[in-house]
Amino acid sequence: MSALTLTPRALYEEVAEQLRQRIYHRQLEPGSWIDELKIAEEFGISRTPLREALKVLAAEGLVTMKVRRGAYVTEVSAKDLADVYHLLSLLESDAAGVVACRATPAQLQQLQALHAELEAATDDRDRFFEINERFHLRVLEIADNRWRLQLVADLRKVMKLNRHNSLLKTGRIAESLAEHRAIMAALATHDGAAAIACMQAHFDSGLEAAA
Repeated sequence: MSALTLTPRALYEEVAEQLRQRIYHRQLEPGSWIDELKIAEEFGISRTPLREALKVLAAEGLVTMKVRRGAYVTEVSAKDLADVYHLLSLLESDAAGVVACRATPAQLQQLQALHAELEAATDDRDRFFEINERFHLRVLEIADNRWRLQLVADLRKVMKLNRHNSLLKTGRIAESLAEHRAIMAALATHDGAAAIACMQAHFDSGLEAAA
């Protein structure tokens, strides 16, 4: 791999994003040791920006720093996963309730367009996951609480450590799509209570599939 090309953001942020994507795509496996020297040489950088990048990933929960042993890709325990899904369910169901009550026709149309993309992506697991995330984040953006959005963004980074397992379960994509249809129906009819309940059910099913 050639040395990274600098962009306006700091080098350590670029490095953090490169490593983040490797973790998400299992090029760096959960529990694996991160060879700082090898990665620094591969990226053509010193170890200083690499270590700053690892601090960022550690703060996000993607990397675990071990005393005198270095950095490791985080392994998510069953309890970790349950805790993350619990918080996401609380935050995102609340956002869905807000959207059901307050979204404009144009905003609902945006969500419907994303849902249509999701319907068309059932044969491509990675694309399905990417559109699914865009849908959820758009719900949060429309709900318009930047603190909630930031919390969910951080939690979803940890959830991604297990994303492949959750979608490999037989029939999970079809189940997820049915749950999204129910969410969209509640949003379209401005039924806040139903939107909250449907989003909670979506996360309950997601946790069951991921466990």
